Amino acid sequence: MTSEPATVPSTSPSAIELGDLPLRDNLVGKHPYGAPQDPVPVSLNVNENTHPLPEAVIADIVSELERAVRSVNRYPDREFLSLRTALAGYLGHGLRAEQVWAANGSNEVLQQLLQAFGGPGRSLLSFTPTYSMYPLLADGTDTAWIPVPRPADYALTPDLVVSAIREHRPTVTILCGPNNPTGTPLEREVIVAAYDAIAEYGGILVVDEAYQEFDAAHETAVGLLPGRPLLVVSRTMSKAFAFAGVRLGYLAADAAVVDALRLVRLPYHLSALTQAAATAAVWHAEEMLATVADIRAERDRLEAALVELGYSVHPSGANFLLVGGFVDPSATFEALRADGILIRNLGIEGHLRITAGTHAETTAVIEAIAALGPGGATADSAK
Repeated sequence: MTSEPATVPSTSPSAIELGDLPLRDNLVGKHPYGAPQDPVPVSLNVNENTHPLPEAVIADIVSELERAVRSVNRYPDREFLSLRTALAGYLGHGLRAEQVWAANGSNEVLQQLLQAFGGPGRSLLSFTPTYSMYPLLADGTDTAWIPVPRPADYALTPDLVVSAIREHRPTVTILCGPNNPTGTPLEREVIVAAYDAIAEYGGILVVDEAYQEFDAAHETAVGLLPGRPLLVVSRTMSKAFAFAGVRLGYLAADAAVVDALRLVRLPYHLSALTQAAATAAVWHAEEMLATVADIRAERDRLEAALVELGYSVHPSGANFLLVGGFVDPSATFEALRADGILIRNLGIEGHLRITAGTHAETTAVIEAIAALGPGGATADSAK
């Protein structure tokens, strides 16, 4: 799986090409992360919570932002203790503020982990297909990337993860659960087996729970933290919390791991406005997450409709589905885009990924795919 090249409009002609620059060797020929951001009526390609925030919550967040703006002539709280305390309370399991860290999206959280524990001569292992940012973050920190293929059903087993970890002895291992882009849930026995394997030599195990709130069947790995000082659980407010535009990711770990991240973070890396907005949102977690049940229902409705249309749908604990059975995924992607519907083409043969949106958005994508006929659009049908 490869990341889609970003398309950034050029404002002026350039005298040189990217390849003419003295890039680090491991960046030559690479593309930045990118997903289309077309202003289409139905945007279901980046797994956002497409429901609007409750008005009462908006009012409280705006109030906190107004308060914060009055002091932006001063630097923000470098340790953002109010936010960390709120996040610890939200996660529960007896966590303390010193066991919680946050940054500008979970991508920066993961980047800081690799800045602290990765680097030249070190490695990052994960099981593919998985989140396309992992290898890009590895490249950006000069950390060797080790992709290990998942089985045909994408589900990890204790034997598979232990075998891979013992073979490669990675410095950092990431298990994504539910996995992006497949939606595959992550079983607790897999996490425990992986941790026991990395503990044999002192690696770091990261469980990326970006979509955890959507998985009603599996408990968070936060409960596994006691007695496992090399375990890190990464989360985000971009998905279930419907807070993607604020850019707030966070993690829970042993306090020593958090101290390691304080070595590499930039000074005042979370603005006063980000802290204020995120803290207010966590205070209103129940209201912010009120749409999660509806999204699960729309995901299940989308799955049932696509199966009835003849497509194969992989089991998902997230707010999206990986759907197989498209004769020409690129042609179907473009046909839907022309209809004002944006989904995700990640280069997995025969597959497209579709976010579960509102009832109206889910209905629109079901009707549009049905109108394309069996197997979706093809290059010939698009002519």
